[in-house]
Parts: sequence; structure tokens; C-alpha cells
Amino acid sequence: MADEVVDCMGLICPRPLFETIKRLKRMRAGQTLEVFGDYPLSLPEITESMEKQGQELVSVTNEGGVWRIVIRKIK
Repeated sequence: MADEVVDCMGLICPRPLFETIKRLKRMRAGQTLEVFGDYPLSLPEITESMEKQGQELVSVTNEGGVWRIVIRKIK
């Protein structure tokens, strides 16, 4: 179970990425964030951004048009 959850259902780019970044800024290193949504272009946008920022992608799934990303805040 993640420490925090961001529901991005119905949101389109770039809002899911902005919501993810905003929530991560409030979290402590070591905590996990689950982000999920249904806008297909947000999945690669968020995962690439998190990798560039040095965050850990714990899991990435995409089933039935709903994607889920679990991120561990590293810094």
C-alpha cells in the first residue's frame, strides 16, 4: 500500500504530471506514491519525468485502459 495516492482519472496532459510532482514535493524521501489515470499519453510522460528526476519506479502497469505507477521518492 502506498503512502499517498493521486487519482488522475479523466485528467489530460500535462495535469497528471503536475499533480504527481506537486504531491511528491510534499512527501519525505522513502515514501511511496501511487498515481493512476486513464489518459494514455500521461503514462510515458510521468515515467520518463520520474526517471529524469532520479525517483524510483516501483511498478508500472497498464490494464484495461487504466495505468498505475508506484513511485518511491528518493530525493
